[in-house]
Amino acid sequence: MIDCLILILAFCLSVFFAFFGDASFFMSQIWFVVPSAVVFALLNLFVMVAIAVHQARLEEGMSGMMLRTLLALIISLPLCGLAYLVGGDWMWYLGHTSVLTTAAVFGLFLLGLARTVFFALVGKDAFKRRILVLGAGPRASQLLEDLKTPFNRKGFTLAGFVPMPGEPVAVNDNFLVTPTLALHRYVLSHRVHEIVVAVEDRRKGLPMEDLLECKMQGVKVVDGATFYERESRKVALEMITQGWLVFSDGYNVASVAGFWKRTLDLASSITLLLATLPLMLLTMLAIKLEDGFRAPVIYSQERVGLNGKVFLVHKFRSMVTDAEKNGAVWASKGDTRVTRVGEFIRKLRIDELPQIFNVLNGTMAFVGPRPERPVFVEKLAATIPFYNERHRVKPGITGWAQLCFAYADNEEDSREKLRYDLYYIKNQSLLLDLLIIMQTVEVILFRKGSR
Repeated sequence: MIDCLILILAFCLSVFFAFFGDASFFMSQIWFVVPSAVVFALLNLFVMVAIAVHQARLEEGMSGMMLRTLLALIISLPLCGLAYLVGGDWMWYLGHTSVLTTAAVFGLFLLGLARTVFFALVGKDAFKRRILVLGAGPRASQLLEDLKTPFNRKGFTLAGFVPMPGEPVAVNDNFLVTPTLALHRYVLSHRVHEIVVAVEDRRKGLPMEDLLECKMQGVKVVDGATFYERESRKVALEMITQGWLVFSDGYNVASVAGFWKRTLDLASSITLLLATLPLMLLTMLAIKLEDGFRAPVIYSQERVGLNGKVFLVHKFRSMVTDAEKNGAVWASKGDTRVTRVGEFIRKLRIDELPQIFNVLNGTMAFVGPRPERPVFVEKLAATIPFYNERHRVKPGITGWAQLCFAYADNEEDSREKLRYDLYYIKNQSLLLDLLIIMQTVEVILFRKGSR
């Protein structure tokens, strides 16, 4: 909201210096300027969301935030021009290049200043919750290990781990706390906002009266696996069971697999097809020029789709024609099978564009888990728990795992991507699909996960 108001102010300042110069006259005409200023701000915010400017876990920090903001301000300029063509007289001020460029400069400066002041006044820990973990055994130790980096602790500060009677202690002594008071008194006196229950066996007894008192005092009490999911945006395979999958919220697959999701798939695919058709034609020509006009342009490959059904996925051929004469293998960095054109189109994800036709024929969705080959699925399902659950939904061109994790070229990477896939299946909605589609721009621009 602050960024939106600042962008509106930047646009108004640009118009003021370009056309008015007199404050009283400008204020009398302000309602003619406001529509263009609001559209300018909203388009910029849309692009900022698409390239993850406001992502809470942005690893590059303030400098990365401002660099992405600069990129967003540049990308939004032609979008503002398009808004002028559509809006006509209502968007008159958006039709002036000098106004737009000056507003972008003002916007970058004012946003940088406002963000610096905001973080200086508020502090980086102002919105963090103070967490107390109940339990200090292997499950709690796993939680500490997976959430030990500052990147994964941007939403909370750790008050410590409370060991339970009869439970083996696996957490380092530096993180242990032994309350001398009753648990609920300790929680209130130390301003704990949330209790995370990460004990090995709840049947051995929990301090239920203390937990109930904490709950009634407004302190949240959550399960360790649920807390892990919320903070890391993925599902903790080591901490869940079939029972957790059955009784946890989410996994409402049937409710979002109908008309509206299909409508979003078709709208997104047709829009992408029309926007990239010239690029696809150029790619076909480049492949022919490199490998000869008899060389195939499209490469079709078996993949596992909805409910384990095998289908053919289509891509632009990026490897030599006999790339798998010795059998299927993972793609790797510096893969010698990749052609020169193939290397380029893989980096920009152009090779994935023919999958649009898979979405149109219904074998894929626009958003979903990445489809894998049957030979790999068979191996991974034998060693990774719940791996086949990712086939409960249609595979997608883009997805949550593709946004959050790089390319998977081994079993451990596939295990990590499954954590994100299960998170998507558990929490999927049209809003999440729209967010993923928007932030796919970030994947393409910053070449995340290309191989």
